[in-house]
Amino acid sequence: MTLDERKKKVLQAIIRDYINTAEPVGSRTIAKKYELGVSPATIRNEMADLEELGYIEQPHTSAGRVPSDKGYRYYVDCLMDKKTLSEHEEGIILSGYKAKVKDIGTVLRQTNSILSGITNYTSMVMGPQFTKSNLRHVQLVPFDSNKALVLVVTDCGLVQNKILDLPQSVNEVDLQKITQVMNAKLQGISLDQIKLTLIKEIYYELSNHKHIFEAAMEMVQETLYLNQEEKVYLAGTLNIFNQPEFRDLSRVRTLLSLLEQDKVLKEILNENNNAETGISVTIGSENRVDGLRDCSTITATYQIDGRTVGSVGIIGPTRMDYEKAVCIIEFMTTHLSKIMKDFYGN
Repeated sequence: MTLDERKKKVLQAIIRDYINTAEPVGSRTIAKKYELGVSPATIRNEMADLEELGYIEQPHTSAGRVPSDKGYRYYVDCLMDKKTLSEHEEGIILSGYKAKVKDIGTVLRQTNSILSGITNYTSMVMGPQFTKSNLRHVQLVPFDSNKALVLVVTDCGLVQNKILDLPQSVNEVDLQKITQVMNAKLQGISLDQIKLTLIKEIYYELSNHKHIFEAAMEMVQETLYLNQEEKVYLAGTLNIFNQPEFRDLSRVRTLLSLLEQDKVLKEILNENNNAETGISVTIGSENRVDGLRDCSTITATYQIDGRTVGSVGIIGPTRMDYEKAVCIIEFMTTHLSKIMKDFYGN
């Protein structure tokens, strides 16, 4: 049995009312609040059909109905309206990024704080990962008397720098030679391509400056390794207590213990890697992690020049406001992608 237009409207009304009130919804409530143009008796018949089809459930005898996971899924896929943020909401998000930052960790923590604050759910952000990052160039330049600044830049724009102490015998010409040799041998290679034979080859050419080369080479390897790391930031954990579904402390303890596990957070965020669209919504029993079967997650990726480098997500009850949450995450990932491009591009 497929859903006709009236059943769709009744299901949509039930879900929206339950999202707003967290109380089971009855036919009289639907008739009064949503002006569907039919009697409570007709709505009751439609609700009986929806229950039989598995889209809604009756938690207690003589109580109203609540959406099932199947009902939420149909709502997200077929009934949910496309929303846009208000100027006030956009202002809240954009103002959170106004402060000038020098490192990407601060950007991601700001993203998390904004997302958890504006949605009132728990938010998580996975930092940029470039599993196939290659070295763009190394640069050694005089910094001060007997010091040099070492810059290492990857093809994704990650820049690392460090100050090295120099022997008095080393001059600017020496630094130029070290830079030229290292770039000639290392430019365009990835971490797993740096073999011992290659290091020995460079070491032989720079035997008069082996200590400087060793320090610079260590920094090259550290920078390329950083591109392969996956760091997850979490915010708004206590927002769980604002949801009536989690008044049961035993359920909250289970959820909190899961959120402390980096592996679980990465699994949630990585689920979106195979999504054909930018947004992935996982509802209740669809979650592969047992302790999240009472929750829904919404995740999205952010990019640099069209290349996916990280993920953003929220965790909330299955009764979350999907329309608003999806709209917020879409806006934030678009803006975060722009920030990332500007940050790494510079």
